[in-house]
Parts: sequence; C-alpha cells; structure tokens
Amino acid sequence: MFLDIKSLVSGVDLAVCHLETPIAPEGEELSTFPLFGVPKEITTAIADAGFDRCSTASNHTYDRGNDGIDATINALDGAGIEQSGMARTPEEIEPHIFTVKGVKLCHLSYTFSYNGLIMPDETQWRSAIINTGRILRDAKRARELGSQATIVSMHWGTEKDSDANAMQTSIADELTASGLVDLIVGHHAHVVQPTSQVNGVWVMYGLGNVLSNLPTDERWPINSQDAVIATTSLHIDSSGKAIFDKPVMHPTWVDKNNGWVIRDVQKSLQSQTISYGLARELELSLGRTTRVLGDYITK
Repeated sequence: MFLDIKSLVSGVDLAVCHLETPIAPEGEELSTFPLFGVPKEITTAIADAGFDRCSTASNHTYDRGNDGIDATINALDGAGIEQSGMARTPEEIEPHIFTVKGVKLCHLSYTFSYNGLIMPDETQWRSAIINTGRILRDAKRARELGSQATIVSMHWGTEKDSDANAMQTSIADELTASGLVDLIVGHHAHVVQPTSQVNGVWVMYGLGNVLSNLPTDERWPINSQDAVIATTSLHIDSSGKAIFDKPVMHPTWVDKNNGWVIRDVQKSLQSQTISYGLARELELSLGRTTRVLGDYITK
C-alpha cells in the first residue's frame, strides 16, 4: 500500500505523518465509523514506509478511551515511531525537543474536538484541544527548551470543504503573528485545502487523505481520495531564525480498486505500463489537486 511513496518518504531527513484513528486495544475488535479502532499493523507499515513520527491528536483520539490512546502510543513505540498529540502520562503531552541533523525541533499536535466524547477532568492531559493560549504557551515552552523550529499539527477545518474556514485562518493568523510557531500543517477535512504564507510563516491548511477507505458516493466526494505529500527544506539563518522554504506538493491518490494502494500520481503517470483506466483516474485526481494547490505542485 505504501510502496509507491516509500522512496519519497524515506528519502528525507524527517518524515511526519498524521495518524487519525487509534489502534484497537489488545483483545478488542476492530471497528470503523463512528468509533474507530484500527489494526496495530498500520504502525509497522508507517515505519517501513520511512516515517519518523506522527501527529495523533484528532477528533477520533478518544474513540477507544484511554486504552486506545495507550495502545496507539505503545504500537508506535514498538515500531520506532515518535508521536505528538496523545499521552500515557501528564509529562508525555508536554513539549519535547528532538534533534535532526544538528537542528533542535519541537512538534506539537492539537485537535478541534473529540466528537462529543468528554475526557474526565483528571485526565484532560491525555490529548490536546486547539486553544490558542495553550498552543502559544506550549510553543513558548518549546523555545525555552531550545527549539530552533516549532512545527504545529492542527486537526481542524470543515469536512469535504476545499477552502479553509474562518476558524482556521483566524487561528493561523494569531499563531504565526506570535513569532513562536515556524510551520503549521493541517488535516481533518479529508480533501486538499490551500497553502499560504501567513505573517511570513507557511500554513498548509489541509493535505487530504493519503490513505483512507472513505466511500466515494453521496457521503464523500471523489476528491477524498486525493492528497499531497508536502516537502520543505529548513535552514537556520545567522540570527537564529528558522526559515522553511516554500512547500513542494507531491500529489497522491488512493487506488481502492487495486488494494488501497497510495499512488504517487505524477510518477505513476510516467509509467509505460499503466492502464488507460488508471491513467484517466490519476489525471482527474491531478486536475482536482492542481485547482487547489497548482502553484506548489512539483514539476
């Protein structure tokens, strides 16, 4: 399922995914909508593809309760994948610093809700709800810990809507104006959303569904199979400021007809053995993604 994008993902210094659904606790049945519990094997597949860490705060974080949170982190740990957005202890949800090629980074992860599920007051630390005061406090703490570049993953937006909503744009403006956040990466809408520079900081409002099984009928639009893998380069200037380059988008498409394969759209279209039917689907997907992110798509 990941083979077509493996070279792209494994070829970078830091590869980050978003895992929206929790792992089903040991001995419990797998489940789909509305309360998800997915196979732990997804974590070894993520690792094999070359991902180094995941954001995990989402509206489904609490679908399987605290046991699901524990199972998710434990499975990721077992696969050698770091994560931000879930916690087994209060300390685990706090900002942490990690180093990539000599640069100290912090990765934070937040969600707009838990779909109406309520965490008890005494375990609110299990994940992180979007609150600008909280995010800026965490980002400030990250700076105090030595972060040279702080990346914020945001589970936000309106499902099925290719435009960023007012909540997204207003929060992005406040966070980027602070000088404490250096890159924002969004997800949740299940369709590709725009990317723009806000107060000099790149904001990717939504990257779509790299891998999903959403039914493309009257419930979900065909572009819920579209996504992008975004790449960017980072350098630290002479003043110590983190500078992320303009993101480059690599369009993908979920080929549900051939085993839920993630297709690297442009690479697949260059293949000499591709069937007419698959080529047509990929061309349509590329067209849909280009309408939203045309200025950023890799040439």
